[in-house]
Amino acid sequence: MRSIASATGDSRARGGGGPAERELPATVLIIEDDPAIRDVLAYHLERAGHTVLTAGDGVSGLEQARHEAPDLLIVDLMLPRMSGSDVIRQVRSESNVGVLVISARGDVADRVAGIECGADDYIGKPFSVHEVLARVRALLRRARRTEEQGAHTRGAQGAAPTIAVDERAHEVRRQGELVELAPREFALLSFLVRHPRQVFSRDTLLNTVWGYDYVGDTRTVDVHVYWLRQKLEPHPAHPRHLVTVRRAGYRFEP
Repeated sequence: MRSIASATGDSRARGGGGPAERELPATVLIIEDDPAIRDVLAYHLERAGHTVLTAGDGVSGLEQARHEAPDLLIVDLMLPRMSGSDVIRQVRSESNVGVLVISARGDVADRVAGIECGADDYIGKPFSVHEVLARVRALLRRARRTEEQGAHTRGAQGAAPTIAVDERAHEVRRQGELVELAPREFALLSFLVRHPRQVFSRDTLLNTVWGYDYVGDTRTVDVHVYWLRQKLEPHPAHPRHLVTVRRAGYRFEP
């Protein structure tokens, strides 16, 4: 495949993974159904200092994006089970994570469609690994600058928002303001707040908060955490209190 051959030879011949490529280590999720392309991208991104997650179809890619909260997505538009465009639209409705599209559909109309569905950047196939790494660095730098500007603004306005749970009154306040929660949201938050900085798996949270007789899957926990973040976190895409611990579960940071 031309895109793989040119990309692999291009980067290795020049000694890819140099210091400049390691300046912004992050977690990158690659959603690509071609295993050869997936492996090449993962190899070079890991050499550049990043943690790499992979998915071979749209549905599992969307699930990983929700569970693992990566810093950047690399998405092919033509995916099995769910199109890359639908994945991006769904992700964009839930977070501001950076999205880079790499697709064989490279004409102007497809590029415009990719950007309009929520992508931040677009590269056509065949591609150069050096170009991919450069675009990744640019998107990560942009995200970091946005976060730093938000932190500066929060610092100028006062201390970081605090979350207070009053179980007797069945009330939750964020920076003194009352927040309305559904009963299960309140139960989940209360449990996590009672055990600060302790990591709980999704199964443990299901058994403890929903009960041992609950019939369902662990995505129920993810959905409720997502709702809590929307109501309590100043920047839900970059949570400070309801933290995802990769491959382990969730913890509450006071």
